[in-house]
Amino acid sequence: MSGRHAAIAGLGLTEVGKVYGRTAADFADEAVRLAVTDAGLKLRDVDGLLINAGKSPGLDLGLAKRLGLRDLTLLSQVQSFGASAGIMVAQAATAVLSGAATTVVCVFADAPLRENARSGDAYLSSSLAATGFRSAETAGGFTSVNHRYAVAAARYMAHYGVTDDHLGAVAVGQRQWAAHNPAAQFRKPLTLEDYHRSRWVVEPLHLFDCCLVSNGGAAVVVTTAERAAALPRPPVHVWGWGQAHPGYVMERGSDFGLVTGAAASGAAAMKMAGITPSDVDVREIYDCYTYTVLVTLEDYGFCAKGEAGELAASGALAPGGALPTNTGGGQLSGFYLWGMTPLVEAVQQVRGQAGEGRQVPRHDVALVSGNGGVLDHHATLVLGAGHAS
Repeated sequence: MSGRHAAIAGLGLTEVGKVYGRTAADFADEAVRLAVTDAGLKLRDVDGLLINAGKSPGLDLGLAKRLGLRDLTLLSQVQSFGASAGIMVAQAATAVLSGAATTVVCVFADAPLRENARSGDAYLSSSLAATGFRSAETAGGFTSVNHRYAVAAARYMAHYGVTDDHLGAVAVGQRQWAAHNPAAQFRKPLTLEDYHRSRWVVEPLHLFDCCLVSNGGAAVVVTTAERAAALPRPPVHVWGWGQAHPGYVMERGSDFGLVTGAAASGAAAMKMAGITPSDVDVREIYDCYTYTVLVTLEDYGFCAKGEAGELAASGALAPGGALPTNTGGGQLSGFYLWGMTPLVEAVQQVRGQAGEGRQVPRHDVALVSGNGGVLDHHATLVLGAGHAS
């Protein structure tokens, strides 16, 4: 990528996990303030705010007033589900490069967990409330996103010969990373035997194939690279970005489950950044399920189609491996703040501030993945420690 570019200058992460008694707006408020302080700025320096609300109500444009922000030149809500974080950063980068704004905060927050309620209930309501043709799926037993991802995973596994052991290797490797992440919800070691003993959620998905549900919030501050260079934190340069919204048809001949939006959005982001997969030091992949890690790595070109399972089983993605991936434990073992989970970890890695046992030796280039809906929306970011060559 040549010429001027944007940079992430601040990062804010609230307490995450089973944190009760706070609303999504509470978490968003705190995350924004933490990010602005981390950047060495004041709220009065912010002239842009992009908001991604999760499942719980109450987080909307009113956040700007709650924070006391005035005279904003950019204020909007973004909703492409798990792809939203990458899309917000891309929109913020475009704004600061065009001069439409100078300092844009991108924030996500959610509080779907309730005390004494099952985590899975937080994502059950949307399927049960389906109307029209979609309600036929619910009547047929597709009562959650787990069912729909199970279909995708089963097709992928059957087509490429991927096994339970391959999916389990992803879960085990990410738990090894999470052991070194103080913010991770699950840090207890996980073995492949533990994985196989865990209950089915929806075959072929075990419990440890599925992401966590978390309460919390995260935010980043995006500004120009020139301004970021004068601020206290090491700038994380935004080298490239891309989106893809495949619009799969659920009928014969569809690529659903076999190819994701990562193929198109990744190619666009890496072309903008002027890199290839071999230039990437650390991969932060949207891991709502172990399956999405494998198919996304393949679609980005880190290996051939159908080979990511063997790659995971070899230990390449885990600590000490050749392709460090989801180094904070991801959404399977770390925490689940939609697309902010991979973005937060990428910023910490590129800064060189991920901490002992987790910081990868080479961290100049990070690739960040976002995936929303049931493979419906995809976003990719390429982040770098310096100016792109």
